[in-house]
Amino acid sequence: MTEKLLGPLRTRPWPERWLTRVLGAALSGAAYLLCLPWDLRNRPGTTGSVTETTSVTVLGAVLLSVALLFLAAYLGCRDALAWPLLLVAGPPAALMYISFHSHPEPPDAAAWPLTWAFFTLVVAAGVLIATAVARRYRAADWAKSSGSGGSGGSGGSGGSGDSSDEALSLARWW
Repeated sequence: MTEKLLGPLRTRPWPERWLTRVLGAALSGAAYLLCLPWDLRNRPGTTGSVTETTSVTVLGAVLLSVALLFLAAYLGCRDALAWPLLLVAGPPAALMYISFHSHPEPPDAAAWPLTWAFFTLVVAAGVLIATAVARRYRAADWAKSSGSGGSGGSGGSGGSGDSSDEALSLARWW
């Protein structure tokens, strides 16, 4: 059961592979919809107030961040590097774009394109970092490093075996 949940997706049958990817994208979109309000524009705190407030809460932003980082780490362990970026960062970016675009503002005050671009880059960078870190801790890499580390030591042939394994691991990481 662990192999099925944590093994690489490239070894799984294609329906299971694509079902996992679609489920990841759906969970990413659902997390965005549950944690952030649909209308992200600033609004007056009270009637007649000059101070604006946002409808986004700190708790919602933190919960969304944790959910997206968890999904990125999980999919990063199981799939190629580009898939978590598309599956985890793509749905929130698309939903944020639709949200900003569905609430028109006057042309001189339309800062939403810059806001959307900035937060899309922040989410994408977080997903890529979480994916890269998770890929360093794959179960197969742990088994390979514990097998070669215990028998190789710091000897001449063991050291060259470790470096080739490390180079192969780095090649897969990128």
